[in-house]
Amino acid sequence: MSKTLFGLPEQVRFCKKCVISNQRPSSTVEFKHERNEKKSTIGFNEDGICDACLYNEVKNENIDWQEREDQLVELLNQHKRTDGGYDIVVPGSGGKDSAYTSHILKYKYGMNPLTVTWAPHLYTDIGWKNFENWVHMGGLDNILFTPNGKLHRYLTRQAFLNLLHPFQPFIVGQRIIGPLMAAKFGIKLVMYGENQAEYGNNPKENYKPTMDNKFFSSSNPEEMILGGKKVKEILEETEFTLNDFAPYIPPSAEYLDSKGVEVHYLGYYLKWDPQECYYYATEHTGFQANTERTEGTYSKYSSIDDKIDMFHYYTTLAKFGIGRATYDAAQEIRNGKITREEGVALVQKYDHEFPKKYFKEFLSYLSITEEEFHQTVDKFRSPHLWERRDGAWTLKHTVY
Repeated sequence: MSKTLFGLPEQVRFCKKCVISNQRPSSTVEFKHERNEKKSTIGFNEDGICDACLYNEVKNENIDWQEREDQLVELLNQHKRTDGGYDIVVPGSGGKDSAYTSHILKYKYGMNPLTVTWAPHLYTDIGWKNFENWVHMGGLDNILFTPNGKLHRYLTRQAFLNLLHPFQPFIVGQRIIGPLMAAKFGIKLVMYGENQAEYGNNPKENYKPTMDNKFFSSSNPEEMILGGKKVKEILEETEFTLNDFAPYIPPSAEYLDSKGVEVHYLGYYLKWDPQECYYYATEHTGFQANTERTEGTYSKYSSIDDKIDMFHYYTTLAKFGIGRATYDAAQEIRNGKITREEGVALVQKYDHEFPKKYFKEFLSYLSITEEEFHQTVDKFRSPHLWERRDGAWTLKHTVY
């Protein structure tokens, strides 16, 4: 048996500045479906500092943010319309980040955004309330796109069973919906919030304002992998047709280029700080934090719109030894909101917490039993990270 799954580094290292480990995957979208498929992970320099912390130093010391904002104004002026049409698409759920992005683009920079939302699997009460506040109190137009529920549940179930990644179909749709709607409505500019490269994906992407259209490819939709299966396998095994997959089939780079669609990150132009986005969203769009902290972490305001969300982070804990508190604490350490010592204590206290609140709804949504859930999770625990002690799974290496 392989010592590691997913081709992760066998030696576990923790960043000396934050709490992230070198087991963190460097990509948020997983199309592979083999447990031993090699995954690229966050880089560390010779002094034990992770790529995300190294880029944070660049953000704080080496970027002229006034110059970047000037570039943003120039870009927006090139696309600004005065004929009543939309001039920019902002994808999002109405969470703090998309609320900040869309509102500031409209009210500070004078754009006319069309916000587009790929619906969560199962809305939380606070998530739906924030979505309504975003549109009504924030004064924004929105298209809420809800994919075929039967297919989406099937794909989510397969993604959990085959990849231990119940968010994979959602992430695919979330990435596609913005450029797809822009092309359909004749809008040439799409603006996402932060670039995930800031947190440990390919660090070279931090120095590009745009998402490469080559990410989008639909040369052979039947060869796409969704839920750990090729679409053609799903078509053979089920009654779904290729037409059912329309929302998941990305527009080709050639199609987007022909429509002149450009996908940008606001975080390239404006210094991104998630907590400051939260303060802005509460003041201007009626965004509200939850009344209780999210299971698995100490936060009350981040990623709170989907009942499936906490299970996504629970599965990252099983696969990579990194739970939600680790992600939250690492980010807030870099932004100077907490110290590393505080972050370590928060990770040790909350990272392993089981998400009980929506567990029965999660099982029902995926049509699996509690036994199937735990068997699947345990199947994806890598031997170099986990061991059984007194009948319970324990991480071999923890941050300190």
